[in-house]
Parts: sequence; C-alpha cells; structure tokens
Amino acid sequence: MYRTKTCGELRTVNLHQEVILAGWIQKTRKFGGMIFVDLRDRYGITQLVFNREINAQLCAEAEKLGREWVVRAKGKVAERSNKNSSIPTGDIEIIVSELQVLNSSETPPFTIETDTDGGDDLRMKYRYLDLRRTVVRANLELRHRVAFAVRSYLNEQRFLEVETPVLVGSTPEGARDFIVPSRMNPGEFYALPQSPQLFKQLLMVSGFDRYFQIVKCFRDEDLRADRQPEFTQIDCEMSFVEQEDVLNLFEGLIRYLFQTIKNVDIPAMPRLPFSEAMKLYGSDKPDTRFAMHFTELKDLTGGKNFGVFDNAEYVGAICAEGCAAYTRKQLDELIDFVKRPQIGASGLIYVRYEADGNVKSSANKFYTPDDLKLWLERAGAKPCDLLLILCGKTEQTQKQLGELRLEMGSRLGLRNKDQFSCLWIVDFPLLEFDEETDRYYAKHHPFTSPKQEDIPLLNTNAGAVRANAYDMVINGAEVGGGSIRIHNSELQQNMFSLLGFSEAQAQAQFGFLMNAFKYGAPPHGGIAFGLDRLVSIFAGLDSIRDCIAFPKNNSGRDVMIDAPTEVSGEQLRELHLIE
Repeated sequence: MYRTKTCGELRTVNLHQEVILAGWIQKTRKFGGMIFVDLRDRYGITQLVFNREINAQLCAEAEKLGREWVVRAKGKVAERSNKNSSIPTGDIEIIVSELQVLNSSETPPFTIETDTDGGDDLRMKYRYLDLRRTVVRANLELRHRVAFAVRSYLNEQRFLEVETPVLVGSTPEGARDFIVPSRMNPGEFYALPQSPQLFKQLLMVSGFDRYFQIVKCFRDEDLRADRQPEFTQIDCEMSFVEQEDVLNLFEGLIRYLFQTIKNVDIPAMPRLPFSEAMKLYGSDKPDTRFAMHFTELKDLTGGKNFGVFDNAEYVGAICAEGCAAYTRKQLDELIDFVKRPQIGASGLIYVRYEADGNVKSSANKFYTPDDLKLWLERAGAKPCDLLLILCGKTEQTQKQLGELRLEMGSRLGLRNKDQFSCLWIVDFPLLEFDEETDRYYAKHHPFTSPKQEDIPLLNTNAGAVRANAYDMVINGAEVGGGSIRIHNSELQQNMFSLLGFSEAQAQAQFGFLMNAFKYGAPPHGGIAFGLDRLVSIFAGLDSIRDCIAFPKNNSGRDVMIDAPTEVSGEQLRELHLIE
C-alpha cells in the first residue's frame, strides 16, 4: 500500500496513529541529530521527522533526499512542539519508522513554492512542475468546483448536456477559423468550432428544449491576457423563451456560483442599454465598482477661440475625487498614458479645483475661472477634485476616456478584486457598418434576432436596428453573451442579404439551418459564458492562463510541447496540400 492518508488530512485527533504517506519532498532541514522533511501531495504538506538517536540508518537515508524526490514514509503521528499555524497540518508531525524512495529527481529549474523564482516562460516550459505549486493547483481545483456547480444548477433547471461536433464547416463571419484538411476528401477542409452555435440551434429545432455543454472552442485571433486560441465555454440554449427569461435564469446561475464558490451574495443585476454604457463609461463592458461617469461639456466649451475644443465633435470629462493636488509629474504621466498608441488621444486638458476654491487649468489662456467653474459644477466636482478632459470624434473619444477612467480607478484603488459588480448590457446595435468594405457586419452573429419593433427599419435604416442581444459584465470583463435567435426563415434570409450574402452563398454556408427552420423551429435563445474568465475572476487573477492546465503563451505557442510544429512532406502530400 503506497499510502493510507494524504499529506493534508492529519490533525491532533490522529495522534499516535500509524500512517503511510506518499508524495514529493518540498524541502529538508537539518538540526543537530534531527532531520525535518516537508512532504507534499495535492492535498497539503506534512512534516516528517527523522531522529538519529532513534534510527541512525534511517536518518542517513533521509540525508540523501533531494527536492522533488518521490518517497513513501511510514510512521506515527505525534504532536509538534513547534507548531506551524500557516498550514492545516501544522499541529502534528510524523515520526518516521520506514522510508522508501519511489523516484529521485533532478534539481527543478525553479522553486516549487508560492513565491517561485521562475519567470512566466520558464514556468510554462515546465508546466507539469508549475502545476505542483499550491497556488496554481488551487486555481485548477477552483475551476473544477465552478464546472461542477454549473452542472448541478443547470441539471436542476432541466437542461440536458449534449456533445456537439469538433470538426465542422468553416464560416465566413466572426473570428478566423482554425482549418483542418481532410485526407479522405482532397481539397476540402474542416474547421474547429468557434462555438457550437448552429448545432445548439438545431437541437432546439429537434425539440431538446434546454441544452448546455461545457465545451472547447477555437479562434485563430490575436491574443491578450484574457484570450487563448482554445478556450472553454459554458454554452446554453433554451426554447420558448424571450430575452427576460434568459436573463433571469442565467443571472440565477451566476448568483448561485458566487454564493457556492465565494460565499458572496450578488444583488439583482441592473440592465444597462448599450447606448447608456457608451455615454457614461465609453465601454460596452464597464467596470461599475466605481462611478466616475462621463460628463459631456461640448456646449460649455465653444466660442472661446480654443480650436482644439471648437473643432471637436465631442468634449467629455471625468472627475477624479481628491486629485487636485496631483503634481506636474503625475499629470504628465496621465498625458503620456492617453497618448499611447493603444489609446491614441492627442492630448489631455485638466482643471484643478483647489481646496481654497480657486480654479486652475491647462486651458487658462482661453477660459475664465467662471467658465471653468461651470464645467466643474456640471461634473459635480468639489474642492480638491481634478477634472480630466478629452475631445475628438464621439465614439473614439468615449473609448479613450473610458481607458483613462479605468487607469484612474486603478490609481485610486477603486478596483478591488474582492468586490464584485455585475450587470447586463442590453439593446446592442444589431449591425455595424464598415466603411472600408462598404457593408454591414453582424455585431454579434448573423442569427441574432432584431427587436420586434425595429424590424421595419431593416430595409430603411439598418444601422438603427437594435438586437435582442445581451452581455453579462463583471468588474469590467465580459464573462458571457448571447441573444434571442432568428427562428423565421424569411427574416433569416433578409439578415443574410443585409450582410452581403447572395441567396446561393447563404444556402451554401447555412442551408442546413434554414432548411431546418422550415420544419417548425420554436422561438429560442441562449448564452455562452467563458469558463476560463469566470474562474479567473473568482480567483482574482489578471490572466486566464493560470486557471488553464496547459495554456498557450502570448504568441499562441505551447512552449512545453513546442507546438505548433512543422510536419513532414509525406504528411502534407497525404493531405493533398503539396504535390
């Protein structure tokens, strides 16, 4: 028997019991005739004790042990004289009577501890060692608990878990597909699914009513901290529902997860229209842990010969409470921040509302103190506050001001990871127009239903049509999104036409779905949550990588197995990719 107990379960109630433990050597310490060994497994750490006076030969064997050696130890549980309150097993130790080395280990390339000395690239190369670290393992255990709770909740709501295909057809909308050549069908290709969208809609046509799947999805797109080329969705669909039905049920899921996983009660989630989100926060995924709403100033800035504002379509401000005492260096840092290429503002105007009531601004030359006080009054500023102002084209400047708002929120400590603010963003535009290609694209996907009252606008003012679409946002991160789907063949064909598909193209790409709709498709809608992103929020992580067992790096590479790799000419010929 390799073990009778784990390294995380023994307590003082187990005193004097004979146990067998197995695991990895975390560290060894020598004090005179005593050797102390920390033995680690998935469940925790237990201290082993070797006493030269009791068993000199066993102590000599223990002296040879190295970090990460795999051993089996037998002994009796004893109470520690020097207790360790930082670990659950810190009140006990094992007086070892037998020791067996199951496997030795080379010295690992970094310390396998919470505060490791390994950089990201090194830890990803040896990810199997990184996963031994308690902090990383805890994230994977948290992921398991979240997935288990999701299944429990949805099962209680009468959802069926159904697997959908991984090899599917390529679709022209959305992100880039990963393409898989078919050996048996020369010149033809599968794609890895960006989502199970079409199949879950077909399941609704099939009468399955309530479907879910915790499923891998694939997108060949540029990577960021919160993106991976392969990621996991909690994918769901329901029949005979309207938007509010979907929102209520899945708001219940997220509140259940917070209560189950974090023991946090989330209040009812507000519904914020897309247009209001952009007006107040400059983002369709606003961080509402703090206010700092935008104030529009365009009507107060004209007629003073300040061309920067006069020629701008939009002038907007945020009020940073208590920041009037910012130094010149701090203000220059903010100016440099908004000028970064990722943000792209040309500059920043500020107004100080000093403690004595005086007003100073970088635009003093053009505006009187009375002019500036009108701005401050509209923004709700108080003495000691700082007004930060950007201008330009409306949509572009709102996004820039949104980035500045987040930066100020971070600087002022308003983005506490242990505080959670959840909301729904609703009433998205159905379509967005791209001037470069001179055509409309679906804001979400081509199967999203327009608002019933906006359908007459599809052929007259398509850009004004709102979608039955919704996103859930937590702490400034979009964690899930979905929509009520089109279930009428004629409306779906009209949608394809607006998106520039000919009837033949639509039939070639989506004919199976449109044909299915002819056989009695129910009204239906759904949502998909990013499991990786949800877990990262619960764990307080900035990146989703540490809640994925084997993630890719920022270049989409798996540095542990060195993938992607080149393949042989023989394989390429077999796939009909070369002659």
